Amino acid sequence: MGITVGIDLGTSNSVVALMGPDGPKVLLDGGGRNLQPSVVALGSGDQPVVGQVARQQLNYAPDTTIASVKRLIGRRYNDEETQRLRTQVGWGISEGENGDARLRIRGNTYTAQEMSAHILTHMVGIAERSTGEKVENAVITVPAYFNDHQRQATRDAATIANVNCIRIINEPTAAAMAYGYHEQKNQRIVVYDLGGGTFDVSVLHLGDDLIEVVATAGDTFLGGDDFDAAIATHIRKSHEAAGGSPIPTGHDSTVRLMQAAEKLKHQLGEGLEASIKIPGLARTAEGKPEDVDAGLNRVMAHKICMPMIQRTFVVCDDALAQAGLSPAQIDGIVLVGGMTRFPIIKEAVGQYFGEEPIDYINPDEVVALGAAIQGSRLTEVSEEPAPVLLDVTSQTLGVATVGGFIEPLITRNTPIPTMASKVFHTAKDNQTQVKIRIHQGDEREARRNYMLGDFILDGLPEGPRGHARVRVTFNIDSNGMVNVTATSSGTGATKEIRVEATSSLTPDQVEELRFSKEASETENSGDIEPAAESSSAEVSPSEALEWDLD
Repeated sequence: MGITVGIDLGTSNSVVALMGPDGPKVLLDGGGRNLQPSVVALGSGDQPVVGQVARQQLNYAPDTTIASVKRLIGRRYNDEETQRLRTQVGWGISEGENGDARLRIRGNTYTAQEMSAHILTHMVGIAERSTGEKVENAVITVPAYFNDHQRQATRDAATIANVNCIRIINEPTAAAMAYGYHEQKNQRIVVYDLGGGTFDVSVLHLGDDLIEVVATAGDTFLGGDDFDAAIATHIRKSHEAAGGSPIPTGHDSTVRLMQAAEKLKHQLGEGLEASIKIPGLARTAEGKPEDVDAGLNRVMAHKICMPMIQRTFVVCDDALAQAGLSPAQIDGIVLVGGMTRFPIIKEAVGQYFGEEPIDYINPDEVVALGAAIQGSRLTEVSEEPAPVLLDVTSQTLGVATVGGFIEPLITRNTPIPTMASKVFHTAKDNQTQVKIRIHQGDEREARRNYMLGDFILDGLPEGPRGHARVRVTFNIDSNGMVNVTATSSGTGATKEIRVEATSSLTPDQVEELRFSKEASETENSGDIEPAAESSSAEVSPSEALEWDLD
């Protein structure tokens, strides 16, 4: 039997961990590094290079070096977040056949799942070289606020990488498991998770034999990348305001500015002031290169970053309100994500909650450690009973109704696994099929939520309006994955629902992309449905909810 690892598949960096006899531990690469940049570089012949070496290529080949792909996984091309990302990367983003967002690099098209699969393969390779054993299973973490498409896309990435993903677990939940492994006292904690691309906050109750997620909230497009971008903008404006030559706005210059901003941020983690020289970044009117001297102190950094920090506290307010608690009722705050190392953020979090956050757990490693603990509990037999893990659904699930509104079936922060159903009836005479639009989100209007897909049920018995009744059932499993079924009340028979892919890969497409064993071994060796017929079924928001199908 092989080993089971926990993988924190991060936006900026990824970490792999294993449960050992002395507890969970992070596995290091050949250079003794615990963090692996989540960067994929396509070199000669489009052969991927992953990790530290790939990150170095960002400087001179940004058009073939993919970073922060996690921000794109499971998203549609027309999503607001996708359009924002298009302006921030050197490679292209185009629309796939199912309306999904895909990467366009040197005339070739790739999925975000493929790029994530390369990162997963790299992490598995590190684990196998570090332990000398074969990785049999993996628990992979995702942000708590990932929707169903993003979770399924992450699972697809594991399948493409030939990684047996036995569980998808929320990052804050994994962090709480790592914290609870050392802390046996009964308490309420908050996990404040600010990573490279996403922000989540979860309120949890830790008991002697229970880890219960009480409430969660998040922002899927707020992270360290945004803080770096704000500091980079400050560098540009300060240089030009001081009479310096203009800094080009092309992607190459932007990448160098972002890297300079990241270095200033790291320097401020150790001192009150920071400075850096960026050779030849600006251009004179004659086109000659000009050095840029960038400086930053904590006072200015506080001014630049505070609007984004305040955005995190709006999310904290939401999570606490959902849990029915105040900041003063929280017993401990666990920081997760490399961005929480920034002293300004740690100080602000302490002020918000009225107590210092816990600082003895490495925020870069805690999620992977928790995933490793969960992996061990799922695959190993132990005499000690494992605590029960109760998670929640992060967003409301519902059906689009007549008038463009949502009829919710499962509300956010409902403990999972869970199931809910409602009975509807037809809205037209002799209606034999219905089309159900499933949405995920907390807005009342359907257009402001994320549409997971269209579910078609046909074969209904003909009859007058309201004659045919359909029970629609939502089921969320322990991975947070959503399944939908429908039953015709008239016949008592359950009908299969055909899901029309809107942004996810089909099983056949996943299988086509699946890495061969030989390709996986090569990667590990380096350190480096057709649309259904047109219809417009919707549900009436009235007490007797009705389907309306043309």
